[in-house]
Amino acid sequence: MRRLNRKKTLTLMKELDAFPKVPESYVETSATGGTVSLIAFTTIAFLTIMEFTVYRDTWMKYEYEVDKDFTSKLRINIDITVAMRCQYVGADVLDLAETMVASADALIYEPVMFELSPQQKEWQRMLQVIQSKLQEEHSLQDVIFKSAFKSASTALPPREGNSLQSPDACRIHGHLYVNKVAGNFHITVGKAIPHPRGHAHLAALVSHESYNFSHRIDHLSFGELIPGIINPLDGTEKIASDHNQMFQYFITVVPTKLHTYKISAETHQFSVTERERVINHAAGSHGVSGIFMKYDISSLMVTVTEEHMPFWQFLVRLCGIIGGIFSTTG
Repeated sequence: MRRLNRKKTLTLMKELDAFPKVPESYVETSATGGTVSLIAFTTIAFLTIMEFTVYRDTWMKYEYEVDKDFTSKLRINIDITVAMRCQYVGADVLDLAETMVASADALIYEPVMFELSPQQKEWQRMLQVIQSKLQEEHSLQDVIFKSAFKSASTALPPREGNSLQSPDACRIHGHLYVNKVAGNFHITVGKAIPHPRGHAHLAALVSHESYNFSHRIDHLSFGELIPGIINPLDGTEKIASDHNQMFQYFITVVPTKLHTYKISAETHQFSVTERERVINHAAGSHGVSGIFMKYDISSLMVTVTEEHMPFWQFLVRLCGIIGGIFSTTG
């Protein structure tokens, strides 16, 4: 008796179908039906390819938190060319506590030609074009983050050929480690000398007629040096219109942790505003001629993570596309 009831139950479950069915004798093939089927399969194929393209793509996720690291050092990467001879200029860093934390001994002073070669001019022009595009389209920064370590270095290419002209400029390059507090990196006339109440530059032996703070910033970055990352001041060139001219850059540095499928690094992003003026004490414009980069460290830290669509989500979306089109065309 139990077996009989079980067979009836199984038969009932097999015959149960909640979806309406059309008898096959009522179905008639037509050109319209074939066209609809062809369109449906074409749409499914197209949307499947598009969905696979979305699945392969990645995006950057930004998270913000308070930076609790106060003890580590901040690395400053510098590559600046000044249109003065190396014996006339000096560079150092002064932090918020008026303590000289780095002097000329930590940087390399290399005599070079200020005028670029044709190949170097083309490099600078392309870098300036990229900078202008980054200012217009901020989403391009995500592309640069994902392509880090795959792109070529952004350093200025070496000068081709041997020039017979004597060097008329000084390339100051290298890196410094400073405290994570606000500071001022500056290049001015004369070498830096220690002083009990601060610091000073020995500029008495340099005539004002030889002052020329026209400069080119080939590279300036903070934190770990990552090839392929383009910073806001890379490729900047300023030509001085007067001997006693001051160039000021006000920089806000944001600690950044970068995690992509290619790299994991701790670097720093920064924003900058610029100002320049001629020093004229008679007209009330006081100061010192030179290049001054005043930086401040943000209290927030940004974590940039490259994310990818999970495989299960891709399958769910794919099933939704195929089922939805079949239901609609049916």
